[in-house]
Amino acid sequence: MDLSKGAQEKVRKLQQYEQNVQALNLQSQQLEKEMTEIDSAISALEDKATKDVFKIIGNIMVTADKIKLKADLNNQKKKIEIRISALEKQQEQIRQVAEAMQAEVLKTMKK
Repeated sequence: MDLSKGAQEKVRKLQQYEQNVQALNLQSQQLEKEMTEIDSAISALEDKATKDVFKIIGNIMVTADKIKLKADLNNQKKKIEIRISALEKQQEQIRQVAEAMQAEVLKTMKK
């Protein structure tokens, strides 16, 4: 079955949307991994036995204030949560547009 040029263009756009969703999924997974690492670090800081804490800056490790470091990690975590939320909204918007376009293409193909 030959598709019209308009339908072919919509199929190409659908493929682009799918690639965009996959890229957003990958970014979201990376952020989730980062979130897990931050949660692990926060848990380690909450350990009462931990007296000295260190922070890596560039290629060096320096001592850090436990309370300040925990606050910094919590701030990073909040930023990541916001980014993940934004990515999820983008994914949903792309999915909605893609579903509408897919319905149009299928309607065109049935004619």
